[in-house]
Amino acid sequence: MTILNDIRYYIRTFVKGIKNLIRWFPIIWKDRDWDHHFIFEILKFKLKNQAEYIGKKGNHISAKRDAERMMLCVRLLERVQTEYYGLEYQDYNKIDLEFIDSKTHPGKYEMKFTEISENFDEYFKKYPLIYKKVFEPGMKKSQIAFRMALINEERANKLLFKILEGNIRKWWD
Repeated sequence: MTILNDIRYYIRTFVKGIKNLIRWFPIIWKDRDWDHHFIFEILKFKLKNQAEYIGKKGNHISAKRDAERMMLCVRLLERVQTEYYGLEYQDYNKIDLEFIDSKTHPGKYEMKFTEISENFDEYFKKYPLIYKKVFEPGMKKSQIAFRMALINEERANKLLFKILEGNIRKWWD
C-alpha cells in the first residue's frame, strides 16, 4: 500500500508542477532583469495566487484577513509600479506641452511648458500634514506639490514593505 501511495503522491506532484509551469509561463516569459518593475510583477502574481488560495481554503483563523492584506499589497505594488502617488499631483495641474527648436543645441528640441490652470489647493487639502511638512515661504505651488508627491511615493513604498515585513512569515505558516 505504501508504494501505491508513493506513486500517487509523485503523480500528483508532477501534475501540480506542470500546472504551475503553465500558470507561471506568461509571467516568466515577460520577465527582464533590468528593472524593479519585473520583480514587482512576480511578487504581485504570487501574492494574488496565495490570497486566492488562502481565501478559498481558509485553513487558519485569520485566513480571510491575511488574504485581504495580500491583496492590499498587490494594490500598493500596482500603485508603486505606476508611480501613482509620485504623479498624482499632475492631476491638479493643466499644462500645455510644446516642443521648440533648441537654441543651445541646433537640430534638437526642448520642451516648453505653459501652465493653463492649476488646482493645487485641492491637492494640498488632501494631504494637509505633508503640506505642512514641505511648505516653505516663497515656494511655488508646483514645487510644494512636487515635493509632496515625492513624500507620498516614498510613504507608499515604506507601507508596502512594512506590511510585507510584518506579515509574510505568518501568511505561509
